[in-house]
Amino acid sequence: MRALGLSELSHHTVWHELEGTEAEARAEMLRIIDTFGAAGTARGRRRQRRRVYRVSERSYFVRVEKGMSSNEAHFVLAELVADTHGDGLPDTAGDAPETP
Repeated sequence: MRALGLSELSHHTVWHELEGTEAEARAEMLRIIDTFGAAGTARGRRRQRRRVYRVSERSYFVRVEKGMSSNEAHFVLAELVADTHGDGLPDTAGDAPETP
């Protein structure tokens, strides 16, 4: 899973390697999304605004606004189909087995 983040001062990319079935990976992605910029504070101060948009079943966009700042992240769940060092995987995407 790749998460592209953006704030006023920085851009960043975070990779999460998720193992398991597609359903298990999607559930873990949603858990990670739910922890990104969690609304509220430990002292009960005014909660920030946190919006989650589903782009597709495998892609979500999160925007967190607090005070005068904001953070955004685009989470994408992808399947590894080619790996030059992976057992059982082809070296190129062109050699990837077709899915039904």
